[in-house]
Amino acid sequence: MSQPQSWVDTHCHLDAPEFERNFPQVIEAAAQNGVKAILLPAVKASDCDHVRALASQYAEKIPGLVYTLGIHPLYINQAQESDITILKDQIEQSLSDPRFVGIGEIGLDYFVEGLDLKRQEWFFHAQLDLAEQFQLPVVLHVRRSQDAILKALRCRSIPSGIAHAFNGSFQQAEQFIALGFKLGFGGAATFERALQIRRLLKELSLDSIVTETDAPDIPPAWLREEGIAFNEPAFLPRITNVLAQVRGISSDEFAIAVWRNAMQVLPRWSALLATNSNLNLAS
Repeated sequence: MSQPQSWVDTHCHLDAPEFERNFPQVIEAAAQNGVKAILLPAVKASDCDHVRALASQYAEKIPGLVYTLGIHPLYINQAQESDITILKDQIEQSLSDPRFVGIGEIGLDYFVEGLDLKRQEWFFHAQLDLAEQFQLPVVLHVRRSQDAILKALRCRSIPSGIAHAFNGSFQQAEQFIALGFKLGFGGAATFERALQIRRLLKELSLDSIVTETDAPDIPPAWLREEGIAFNEPAFLPRITNVLAQVRGISSDEFAIAVWRNAMQVLPRWSALLATNSNLNLAS
């Protein structure tokens, strides 16, 4: 089987502490494995400058290295309400940067204990308001919160987005898709016991699916068996090969489709790559 021309990772935390020691090697490995587009979502208002700098610094290796700005629900206990003003200022500064593609990672997490639900909802709604104000796509953290997030989206005019690491019902999936969202699939679907995720991956319309690693998190099934400490973007081709098998199509066909889907839902990403003569698109 020939390797597809380009892989796209729509969710990768390259700024995580796990990558600090060998960041250049992580980027090089991803590039060598054909990963030509990576989305780096911020998780705190204080991270905005850092993710912007990383996207710029390593763009030569990964032509499609882009970022989003947002406050993750797992970090709201550390956040101040004034961080929304900081985030708004950072968004305004980034609008002229072609590598800035949207708002994220934002959302609701009803699984992790110890999070103030009302505080989560306040930060989430405030960031959705920013997305609506600037008409930017959103990258969503959706954990046991599908219905609450769908309700919030229906109250606003959000242009599009990605429901990262989707694990809801088929009906909830269809509702996100109807609102203009794509659904992210990655390492979780490589486990044979992940029956619901695999059903979604197999039965949903192909034009609703995007690929991701969530590195260094959501490890694929083989990671622990092979003694690898954490996930990284270089593993994306191997992950997506499994996803394509579950889907019942060739790896090449799958790679082309998910690339197209990612660019459709994040138009600033597509515009960036349309001007990059160094990128060999999977099309």
